[in-house]
Amino acid sequence: MRRCHVTARLLTTLLAGVIALPAFAFETSARSAYVVDLTTNTVLLEKNAQVPLPPASMSKLMTLNMLFEALEDGRVSLDTQFNVSQRAMDMGGSTMFLTTQDRPTVEELIKGIIVLSGNDACVVVAEGLGGTEDAFASMMTQRARALGMENSTFGNASGWPHPAQRMSTEDLAILAERLIEEFPQYYHYFGIEEFPYDGRAPDNRFNRNPLFDLGLGADGLKTGHTQEAGYGLVGSAMQGNRRVVLVVSGLDSEAARRSESAAIINFAFRQFVMRTAVESGQVIAEIPVWLGEAQTVALAAPQDVELLIPVTAHEGIKGEVTWSGPVEAPISKGDEIATFTIVREGMSDTVIPLVAADDVAAAGFLPRFTTAAGQVFSMARDLAGIGAGAEAEDAATEEPAVN
Repeated sequence: MRRCHVTARLLTTLLAGVIALPAFAFETSARSAYVVDLTTNTVLLEKNAQVPLPPASMSKLMTLNMLFEALEDGRVSLDTQFNVSQRAMDMGGSTMFLTTQDRPTVEELIKGIIVLSGNDACVVVAEGLGGTEDAFASMMTQRARALGMENSTFGNASGWPHPAQRMSTEDLAILAERLIEEFPQYYHYFGIEEFPYDGRAPDNRFNRNPLFDLGLGADGLKTGHTQEAGYGLVGSAMQGNRRVVLVVSGLDSEAARRSESAAIINFAFRQFVMRTAVESGQVIAEIPVWLGEAQTVALAAPQDVELLIPVTAHEGIKGEVTWSGPVEAPISKGDEIATFTIVREGMSDTVIPLVAADDVAAAGFLPRFTTAAGQVFSMARDLAGIGAGAEAEDAATEEPAVN
């Protein structure tokens, strides 16, 4: 049996009361930005999001990912002590002020990287896990590719200026989501606001996250700044049952990073609401059935579908049902036989499966015979029409007789 692809557009009236998304976006002054609602996996803002840029200390999140993976597979524990090399001790910028006499634990290094943004701590981790920082940087790049971070390369573990140190804001969001969802047992470290390691860095003991004191539900992740990169932030905030991750890069001051990040968080939480766009069991469309006791079968959603909806929108959601057909009986209730693509203007589409809402038994012998005979007759008629058309064309091209 020949199969074909058929599409049917869903009328907006079928989803009355559900609101469509207008084509608007937050206008950010950041060089690059990416904002995603993790609860619904909805991208709320993109600006140069796939462009590899200097990530500064935001790339320390990849070093932490490598360390968390080592913890999970048992290569190290939170109590494992690492040596401090002269190279690590000599690192400038933000630091834990480690010396070659120290043997910091993994837990201390985690806090030192997150809270103090310790470049020396990153080198200690790199050498402890990779032997050398160069080897560790190569491991970071390979691991980034495996995690789907296609626009990230690493030249070091700390984010110190390096021509190979590049990450896109989208990749940083992918990494942030991984740290939140795959390592919840360690995520609480990102919320530590002060870490006075051995009293050595009294002026560098506070977490630089600018969102912590704004009452926005912020609970991590990492800031970054170099002259080349500008000011950036990978941040996450939780309000109610929604979590939002934002990444901004290339801002021109700490004040701009703070105000822009706060404005984006407010935009993400206050301009969108969660709505049930499709309810479990709701019939979306009906499609033809081949050789069945019923000529059509209803398609329904197998579960509720919740979407983010702008609070200012007023139109209905549009969608498209797609299936391969004709769909042949018998069909059992719950069989997945189509997809429904919900189209939201200005945002990414959402695709959900559709299942048969009812059983459709195969037709008996006589209806099946009649249908098959009708199909044969139709094909024969089409072939006859083609032959007649060819003869007519030949006749039309013959030259008239001349007497």
